Amino acid sequence: MATADPSSTTAAGLPAGIRARLRAYVPFQQMRPEHLDAFVDKAAARRHPAGTVILSPAHGVVSHLLVLLEGHVTGLGADQDGGTRFSFEPGDLFPVGAVMESRAVSSTYTAHDDVVCLHLPAAEVQALCAASTVFAAFMRDRVHQQLALSRQAMQASYATQALAEQSLETPLGQLALKPPVGVLPKTPLAQALQTMHDDKIGSMLVVDPAGAALGILTRHDILDRVVLARTPLESPIGTVMTAPIHTLTTQNTAQDAALLMSRHGIRHVPVTQDGTVVGVVSERDLFAMQRMSIRHVSAAIRGARDEAALVQSAQKIRTFARHLIGQGVAARQLTQLISHLNDLLTERLVEMQARLHGVDMRQACWLAFGSEGRSEQTISTDQDNGLVFLSEQPDVDRPRWLAFGRSVNEALDRCGYPLCKGNIMASNPQCCLTPQEWARRFDDWMEFGSPQDLLNANIYFDLRPLVGRADLAEQLRDGITRQAAALPRFAKQMADNARRHRVPLNWRGAIDTQSVDGREMVDLKHHGTAVFVDVARLYALALGVTAIGTRERFEAIGPRLHMSAPDSEAWIAAFEFLQMLRLQVQMGDTPLETANQVELESLNHIDRHMLKESFRVARRLLAKLERDYPS
Repeated sequence: MATADPSSTTAAGLPAGIRARLRAYVPFQQMRPEHLDAFVDKAAARRHPAGTVILSPAHGVVSHLLVLLEGHVTGLGADQDGGTRFSFEPGDLFPVGAVMESRAVSSTYTAHDDVVCLHLPAAEVQALCAASTVFAAFMRDRVHQQLALSRQAMQASYATQALAEQSLETPLGQLALKPPVGVLPKTPLAQALQTMHDDKIGSMLVVDPAGAALGILTRHDILDRVVLARTPLESPIGTVMTAPIHTLTTQNTAQDAALLMSRHGIRHVPVTQDGTVVGVVSERDLFAMQRMSIRHVSAAIRGARDEAALVQSAQKIRTFARHLIGQGVAARQLTQLISHLNDLLTERLVEMQARLHGVDMRQACWLAFGSEGRSEQTISTDQDNGLVFLSEQPDVDRPRWLAFGRSVNEALDRCGYPLCKGNIMASNPQCCLTPQEWARRFDDWMEFGSPQDLLNANIYFDLRPLVGRADLAEQLRDGITRQAAALPRFAKQMADNARRHRVPLNWRGAIDTQSVDGREMVDLKHHGTAVFVDVARLYALALGVTAIGTRERFEAIGPRLHMSAPDSEAWIAAFEFLQMLRLQVQMGDTPLETANQVELESLNHIDRHMLKESFRVARRLLAKLERDYPS
């Protein structure tokens, strides 16, 4: 394969409509017209015949940034990509890292067929970075830039369904918060109530002389604690206020406030800075929605009196998720919110069925496994749960707990959470155990289990308490963490299982699809997110990290593995892009069997490029796993 001298033309000789063509690609579609003109004016179009080595380490420091216009370029990595192949399609820029760092490439780039590239001198790249913040941001971190653009495109497609424009990722300090109105604890009730009336506010903060929040009195509290209790109006407000009070800081996000309101059934949260209250965020501030908010959904779940009401609430959860996508909520926040609402619904069902079966949840704990345990549930999800119960005679008591578990599982199924095909449910005797039985089961898996045993057990290691005695679950988690860190054999077998994943990139590095009913599909879960979930779980357990969520695990293990911030951030960005793409697919109420499969041709240009980049990150992650745990 020889290196050829490509033919070259000036900007005037570029293919017709070059500016319009570039406008279809990232980052050119966001650049100002004068910056795009500067790129085109300084670039030269070059043709590279099929088989030509365009760039290689032997060429030395890279002198140009290339934009592929026609054809395909195949790359063969040396160190970074573990000797595997990757490919570029029209619209791709390369080699970004080498140009920005003024170094030689570490891979060999070859024209797969006859290709046309735009070549922009490295000096012009630096000048354009100085002039265009859009171009500079892309060159610094193309993965995160494409992820942001993908989210924007998805938000636009659901914007007409959205009931609010405020993103839940916004720090509370950036919201137009209501100014705090507070009084000292000794303030007479009459004075405080008059202030509430005059200022037309629904709550009164109680603060100390330094402005720190001590408590709160709401309109609801007034009816219960003042009117009905016949409390004298000359009484100090401190005697009837709600205390202690839940607060957040200006650094917390709107999502944090939404979850806090939902968990505690409150409508107002004081926001502090350096301990002093600087504002109050209300439910109305967070969700300027016409009909629905997270608190409305959670209130409907908590107030449900029968299973039929919970079936309706489950549908509201899915509708609410669609609205959140329209707000631009990211995958992590969205899956956390979905999991939180699913938790509430499960908790209510467990409470209902516990009363019917006469079981005492103070003697047991309902366990969440898998994606629910990690708080990463998407819209289309089945059940993964279990029970741990206290008993001196397990075989005598187990049938009662199994009957209870079966009732909950069947009720969840009627609410739209299908029964687990692998039978990982509380109705299975193997998932309904005492603490001692669970501990023995985990010990057997970790000390003596075969690779297949551990492959089947993976889901159990993402364990979280949901209803009942949380300490029973925490004891199991503590035992798992201690055992995992002390058993190299366990980590090795987990690594062997993780390596079974096949990243869907073909021999030249392009996305590999499977034909399903005549459509070219990609499985985003089994060939995508599962890679990140399994690798994050392995390293977390091996390093004694107690975090359960995949993002939190990556954040914790990155520094311990001495990974650079861009590398560990790329793991998170790729995982969360795949999660968001799964959610997008599931917006169409697809059957569970195909809820994680996306048709490649249905993706826009940004998402196709980001999908390929995410798979490349997954492949590099598996290559690292191979280096750390050789097969």
